[in-house]
Amino acid sequence: MMGFLLRIEQLPFCVWLRGSTSIWAFPMFLFMHTLGMSLIAGLNGVIDLAVLGFWPKAPIKPLERFYPLMWLGFWINAITGFVLVISDATSTLTSPVFYTKMVFVFAGVWVLVVIRKRVFRSPELDSASVSGTAKGLAWASLVCWLGAITAGRLLAYLGPVSGIGGLNNR
Repeated sequence: MMGFLLRIEQLPFCVWLRGSTSIWAFPMFLFMHTLGMSLIAGLNGVIDLAVLGFWPKAPIKPLERFYPLMWLGFWINAITGFVLVISDATSTLTSPVFYTKMVFVFAGVWVLVVIRKRVFRSPELDSASVSGTAKGLAWASLVCWLGAITAGRLLAYLGPVSGIGGLNNR
Protein backbone atom coordinates (compact mmCIF):
# COMPACT_ATOMS: atom_id res chain seq x y z
CA MET A 1 0.00 0.00 0.00
CA MET A 2 2.77 2.46 0.91
CA GLY A 3 4.40 1.85 -2.48
CA PHE A 4 1.15 2.80 -4.22
CA LEU A 5 0.86 5.98 -2.14
CA LEU A 6 4.48 6.89 -2.92
CA ARG A 7 3.81 6.45 -6.65
CA ILE A 8 0.83 8.81 -6.39
CA GLU A 9 2.96 11.41 -4.61
CA GLN A 10 5.57 11.18 -7.37
CA LEU A 11 3.15 12.07 -10.15
CA PRO A 12 4.50 15.20 -11.89
CA PHE A 13 1.50 17.27 -10.83
CA CYS A 14 1.92 16.28 -7.15
CA VAL A 15 5.65 17.02 -7.23
CA TRP A 16 4.92 20.43 -8.74
CA LEU A 17 2.18 21.17 -6.20
CA ARG A 18 4.44 20.38 -3.22
CA GLY A 19 7.65 21.85 -4.54
CA SER A 20 6.71 24.87 -6.61
CA THR A 21 7.20 28.36 -5.25
CA SER A 22 4.35 29.56 -7.47
CA ILE A 23 1.33 31.05 -5.74
CA TRP A 24 -0.74 28.91 -8.14
CA ALA A 25 0.54 25.70 -6.56
CA PHE A 26 0.02 24.66 -2.94
CA PRO A 27 -0.97 28.14 -1.64
CA MET A 28 -3.82 28.46 -4.15
CA PHE A 29 -5.18 24.98 -3.49
CA LEU A 30 -5.03 25.56 0.26
CA PHE A 31 -6.73 28.96 -0.14
CA MET A 32 -9.48 27.45 -2.29
CA HIS A 33 -9.96 24.64 0.24
CA THR A 34 -10.35 27.24 2.99
CA LEU A 35 -12.77 29.23 0.83
CA GLY A 36 -14.86 26.13 0.17
CA MET A 37 -14.93 25.29 3.87
CA SER A 38 -16.02 28.82 4.72
CA LEU A 39 -18.91 28.50 2.27
CA ILE A 40 -20.20 25.16 3.48
CA ALA A 41 -19.41 25.41 7.19
CA GLY A 42 -19.89 29.15 7.54
CA LEU A 43 -23.24 29.39 5.78
CA ASN A 44 -24.38 26.17 7.44
CA GLY A 45 -23.43 27.73 10.78
CA VAL A 46 -25.62 30.75 10.04
CA ILE A 47 -28.56 28.43 9.36
CA ASP A 48 -27.83 26.41 12.50
CA LEU A 49 -27.71 29.52 14.68
CA ALA A 50 -30.96 30.80 13.17
CA VAL A 51 -32.66 27.46 13.88
CA LEU A 52 -31.33 27.63 17.45
CA GLY A 53 -33.02 31.01 17.86
CA PHE A 54 -30.06 33.40 17.86
CA TRP A 55 -32.13 35.85 15.76
CA PRO A 56 -35.67 35.21 17.02
CA LYS A 57 -37.41 37.84 14.89
CA ALA A 58 -35.66 36.94 11.64
CA PRO A 59 -37.38 34.40 9.35
CA ILE A 60 -35.48 31.18 8.71
CA LYS A 61 -37.04 30.16 5.37
CA PRO A 62 -35.10 32.75 3.28
CA LEU A 63 -31.84 31.13 4.45
CA GLU A 64 -32.62 28.15 2.23
CA ARG A 65 -31.20 30.19 -0.65
CA PHE A 66 -27.73 29.50 0.85
CA TYR A 67 -27.93 25.82 -0.17
CA PRO A 68 -26.54 26.30 -3.71
CA LEU A 69 -23.59 28.24 -2.25
CA MET A 70 -23.03 25.55 0.37
CA TRP A 71 -23.00 22.89 -2.35
CA LEU A 72 -20.54 25.02 -4.33
CA GLY A 73 -18.34 25.10 -1.23
CA PHE A 74 -18.65 21.33 -0.86
CA TRP A 75 -17.53 20.70 -4.44
CA ILE A 76 -14.66 23.19 -4.17
CA ASN A 77 -13.57 21.28 -1.06
CA ALA A 78 -14.01 17.88 -2.67
CA ILE A 79 -11.79 18.83 -5.62
CA THR A 80 -9.13 20.77 -3.73
CA GLY A 81 -9.16 18.25 -0.88
CA PHE A 82 -8.55 15.39 -3.31
CA VAL A 83 -5.62 17.28 -4.84
CA LEU A 84 -4.14 18.11 -1.42
CA VAL A 85 -4.52 14.49 -0.28
CA ILE A 86 -2.83 12.95 -3.31
CA SER A 87 0.03 15.44 -3.10
CA ASP A 88 0.86 14.12 0.38
CA ALA A 89 -0.77 10.69 0.26
CA THR A 90 1.73 8.83 2.46
CA SER A 91 1.18 11.22 5.37
CA THR A 92 -2.50 12.03 4.94
CA LEU A 93 -3.87 8.59 4.12
CA THR A 94 -2.00 6.97 7.01
CA SER A 95 -3.23 9.45 9.59
CA PRO A 96 -6.24 8.57 11.77
CA VAL A 97 -6.88 12.31 12.07
CA PHE A 98 -7.69 12.43 8.33
CA TYR A 99 -10.30 9.71 8.71
CA THR A 100 -11.74 11.49 11.74
CA LYS A 101 -12.07 14.61 9.61
CA MET A 102 -13.81 12.66 6.86
CA VAL A 103 -16.32 11.20 9.34
CA PHE A 104 -17.16 14.72 10.52
CA VAL A 105 -17.42 16.03 6.94
CA PHE A 106 -19.74 13.25 5.76
CA ALA A 107 -21.83 13.49 8.92
CA GLY A 108 -22.04 17.27 8.44
CA VAL A 109 -23.19 16.89 4.84
CA TRP A 110 -25.75 14.28 5.90
CA VAL A 111 -27.13 16.63 8.59
CA LEU A 112 -27.17 19.47 6.03
CA VAL A 113 -29.40 17.38 3.77
CA VAL A 114 -31.63 16.27 6.65
CA ILE A 115 -32.09 19.88 7.83
CA ARG A 116 -33.22 20.89 4.36
CA LYS A 117 -35.70 18.00 4.18
CA ARG A 118 -37.08 18.22 7.71
CA VAL A 119 -36.71 21.87 8.70
CA PHE A 120 -37.06 23.84 5.47
CA ARG A 121 -39.87 21.65 4.15
CA SER A 122 -41.95 22.19 7.28
CA PRO A 123 -45.04 24.30 6.51
CA GLU A 124 -44.87 25.81 10.02
CA LEU A 125 -41.23 26.92 9.69
CA ASP A 126 -41.64 30.65 10.24
CA SER A 127 -45.10 30.59 11.80
CA ALA A 128 -44.43 28.41 14.87
CA SER A 129 -41.56 27.75 17.22
CA VAL A 130 -38.78 25.54 15.91
CA SER A 131 -39.06 21.90 16.98
CA GLY A 132 -36.69 20.19 19.37
CA THR A 133 -35.68 17.85 16.56
CA ALA A 134 -34.68 20.79 14.37
CA LYS A 135 -32.64 22.28 17.20
CA GLY A 136 -30.96 18.93 17.80
CA LEU A 137 -30.03 18.75 14.12
CA ALA A 138 -28.63 22.28 14.28
CA TRP A 139 -26.45 21.37 17.28
CA ALA A 140 -25.30 18.18 15.53
CA SER A 141 -24.40 20.22 12.46
CA LEU A 142 -22.35 22.71 14.48
CA VAL A 143 -20.50 19.85 16.17
CA CYS A 144 -19.79 18.16 12.82
CA TRP A 145 -18.36 21.28 11.18
CA LEU A 146 -16.36 22.27 14.24
CA GLY A 147 -15.00 18.71 14.34
CA ALA A 148 -14.14 18.72 10.63
CA ILE A 149 -12.34 22.06 10.84
CA THR A 150 -10.47 21.11 14.00
CA ALA A 151 -9.40 17.72 12.63
CA GLY A 152 -8.33 19.37 9.38
CA ARG A 153 -6.06 21.76 11.25
CA LEU A 154 -4.71 19.00 13.47
CA LEU A 155 -3.58 17.06 10.39
CA ALA A 156 -0.56 19.36 10.28
CA TYR A 157 0.35 18.67 13.91
CA LEU A 158 -0.61 15.06 14.68
CA GLY A 159 0.36 11.82 13.00
CA PRO A 160 2.89 11.25 10.21
CA VAL A 161 5.15 14.16 9.26
CA SER A 162 4.75 15.22 5.66
CA GLY A 163 7.65 14.12 3.47
CA ILE A 164 9.53 12.33 6.27
CA GLY A 165 8.67 8.64 6.33
CA GLY A 166 8.47 7.01 9.75
CA LEU A 167 8.46 10.27 11.73
CA ASN A 168 5.34 11.15 13.74
CA ASN A 169 4.15 14.25 15.55
CA ARG A 170 2.97 13.56 19.06
